[in-house]
Amino acid sequence: MSTPVNRTRRLGMAVAMALVLALLPHVGWYVINRDVPRFWSALTLLAFELPLQWLALTALFNRAQKTQHEGTRLLLLGVLVSAGIGLGTSLVFYAAAVAFPDLGLRLSSTKPLELSRVLLFGLTQGVTHFGLWALAFLLPVALEDVRIRLLQTEKLKLEAEQLQTAAELDRLRSNLQPHFLLNTLNAIAGLVTEEPKQARQLLAALGDLLRDALQDQRELEQLSAQVNWLQRYAQILEARHRGDLGFEWHIGSGTGELLLPRLLLQPLVENAVKHGALKHVGGPGHITVRTSIEGDQLQCDIEDNGPGFIGEAKREGGFGVESVRRRVQLRYGEKASVRIEAIPGGTRARVQVPRERV
Repeated sequence: MSTPVNRTRRLGMAVAMALVLALLPHVGWYVINRDVPRFWSALTLLAFELPLQWLALTALFNRAQKTQHEGTRLLLLGVLVSAGIGLGTSLVFYAAAVAFPDLGLRLSSTKPLELSRVLLFGLTQGVTHFGLWALAFLLPVALEDVRIRLLQTEKLKLEAEQLQTAAELDRLRSNLQPHFLLNTLNAIAGLVTEEPKQARQLLAALGDLLRDALQDQRELEQLSAQVNWLQRYAQILEARHRGDLGFEWHIGSGTGELLLPRLLLQPLVENAVKHGALKHVGGPGHITVRTSIEGDQLQCDIEDNGPGFIGEAKREGGFGVESVRRRVQLRYGEKASVRIEAIPGGTRARVQVPRERV
């Protein structure tokens, strides 16, 4: 929304622009013909006409805004008002020239002053000055309206993105989907008689995941809390895949207290397990989680020993990885990045975000 200072500045610029445009034809005439009496006569006429024109048209425009007149009707009324003022001031000009010939008021250095020519000149000037007023005053208003509409559109777009991000976060919070819960419970059921201690540990880990994912609604959390959540998540995955999957954790010094969007790394871990580690041939799949501080950024790497990229095709991981990208872009813009890249013996997902603390 425009401030009073901005409106006053635009009004001053509009008046200056309209005045310059109104004077230009007469200045050009004077430069070419050096006709001083005609030049001063034109300035005298302008001195009376322009203030009346702008006051009347501005009042008309303000009234039209309050009564919500249509644009076409406003233009027609403006032309009529301007033509009337032009005719009226030219008639006064003619009367003054006739009553006071010593003033030297005239429109031509070669032709006598005639009423019809004066009225035609006044009519032409009135309509011309209406065009100048419309250009000087209505154009800034129109541009301001366009600017406001663009801001509103951008605001709606941002709100839509935030709603979408919130929906994606809800999806991640409920990532313990029915199939995940079912598979986990089946794994626990298989351990109840064989390894009851591990079964109890998995039940506790599953309970922690459910509690943390469904209760905490904060957008940001410390990396240490997110790593703890991921370790419980990994514990369940390792139990489900019994010897076919392992995790390794390298949490850099000073990174645990830094902030990260909640559950940001979970889709990357899920992607690395599903499309990488579980497709490893010749041994168990392996996931390595690394965090470090690089300059003014927190860097998180999720590495797997899967088949990597096939040819030139990149393994992007679909919805999960894309949701991570959107959340990072929405919160950090160009200051952060999410990349999926090939490394010797597998694939790495790298997230870099600005360092933030509580």
